[in-house]
Amino acid sequence: MRRVAVVILNWNGKALLEKYLPSVIQYSKEAQVIVADNASSDDSISFLKENYPQIKIIQNKENLGFAEGYNQALLHVNADYYVLLNSDVEVTENWIGGIIDLMEKNPKIACCQPKLLSYNERKYFEYAGAAGGYIDYLGYPFCRGRVFNYVEEDNGQYDDAKEIFWATGAVMFVRASLYQSFGGLDKDFFAHQEEIDFCWRLKNAGYKIFYYPHSVCYHLGGGSLNKTSPFKTFLNFRNNLYLLYKNLPKEKQFKIFAQRFFLDIIAAFSFLMQGKGGEFSAVFKAYVAFLKTKHLIKAKRTLILNPNIKEIYTKSIVRDYYLRGKNRFRQLDF
Repeated sequence: MRRVAVVILNWNGKALLEKYLPSVIQYSKEAQVIVADNASSDDSISFLKENYPQIKIIQNKENLGFAEGYNQALLHVNADYYVLLNSDVEVTENWIGGIIDLMEKNPKIACCQPKLLSYNERKYFEYAGAAGGYIDYLGYPFCRGRVFNYVEEDNGQYDDAKEIFWATGAVMFVRASLYQSFGGLDKDFFAHQEEIDFCWRLKNAGYKIFYYPHSVCYHLGGGSLNKTSPFKTFLNFRNNLYLLYKNLPKEKQFKIFAQRFFLDIIAAFSFLMQGKGGEFSAVFKAYVAFLKTKHLIKAKRTLILNPNIKEIYTKSIVRDYYLRGKNRFRQLDF
């Protein structure tokens, strides 16, 4: 029998647990539901013990961030499949079975995500995953249903099960054996884009990442860091550099990093012109942090068995979006 564990990482999220946990309990009868707590200082734990005594609680001794928080917690979970689920996600009926069936039929599928819609605007895709993640050759992530800040309405245009590049960390189904053998999420990322790195490592090794549209979840988003937080900007820029340095073939790195530096300088001054001094500084802090720690990231580079991944967009999503007005996935030249 397939053992499925739905693991929710919590940090001072009692209000989110109160709001979103009931749907998880209601629609996850075939799975064990677990809350992994990142040393919360609110009364999340007492709330869970009082209201959901059937839920297993794993307590980390400190706030380890998203990546290492999951890594440590999952060492204590015995399952064939992990489902990494954000605490601000509402799930729906039959959200688990179809994805597990798909993964059971194809052992090469390492990760899979459902259709991710916005909790507040329920007819629209959600920024953090939409209908499956992609990346362009310069490392800019985007999704079917979301290119930069343009989010599409869901009209069934992406209702096909399809191989993608990365699965959202908000709702990620992953084979437990592969999660552990690939070292889980990279703790040096702390938070943001660690799921893209994880999926890229799997893709480099020849595994597949999938999107399954008949499982639907609704994501609030921004539950842990404000969307315009300078710290979030710092993490996104630094972690994207980590992502490229770890996973690109060595011969492609110089050219791509040169182009990225130019574009990131433009992004930094764009922040400044908008009066966002914190975000402006965050871009440069990200480069300083990357240069100081790149030797640690270099040590994590692994053998790339699959250097020509078809889900990497070979053109510039920046040019397509800002200069050519292509804001929908179907307008791109895949």
